[in-house]
Amino acid sequence: EREGEMAATTTTTTVSRTSGAAKAPRRAAAVRSHRGERAEASPELWRKLQGSVCSACAAICIASASVAPSALAETRLPPLDTDPMRCDKAYDGNTLGMANGLSDKLLDFRFCDLKGAELKGKTLSAALMSGADFSKANMVEVVMSKAYAVGANFEGANLQNSVLDRVEFKNANLRGVNFINAVITGIDWEGADVTDAIFDDALISVQDVKNLCINPTLKGDARAEVGCKN
Repeated sequence: EREGEMAATTTTTTVSRTSGAAKAPRRAAAVRSHRGERAEASPELWRKLQGSVCSACAAICIASASVAPSALAETRLPPLDTDPMRCDKAYDGNTLGMANGLSDKLLDFRFCDLKGAELKGKTLSAALMSGADFSKANMVEVVMSKAYAVGANFEGANLQNSVLDRVEFKNANLRGVNFINAVITGIDWEGADVTDAIFDDALISVQDVKNLCINPTLKGDARAEVGCKN
């Protein structure tokens, strides 16, 4: 009888140990809370945290990849127009487009010799003018919206009453240009030479005033005409 009781007790103990081992919870990883207290993080929580971090990294990589090319991109121009009469199109201008920069035909004046040209009242929206010579040209009341005139020569040109909107005058020669009563907004003045240019009564945007006033070639009365404070 006693041997039977001992056997039963042994069996019960073995079952209890086995059950306890089966039901023993997985030990959770210990982490620190933001208050410095010890906290327990389950494996499921760790997986969620890792997934969130990976998603954030991927988003940053995608954003960087999409921004980098645009930040490094340079202005791409179409091939030079092969029309032998392309320079003469300046005398006709565009029949479409004003401040929106639209045009009914390509105006490619790159490297054209238009010195002293009579262009009064012409619409030259989106014209390509880089490297062209417009010195001494009569460009009174000309509309030059979104024109690309990088490195062009306008020395002594008359741009009185003209509309100059988002024109690229980077590194252009604007010495002695008459900008009297012109509407000037969104211009790229970087490297432009505005020595002896006249801005009397010109309507100039606030940002253009700032950019002109830091141009070292803007001197004397022209600074007062533009609205520079010093």
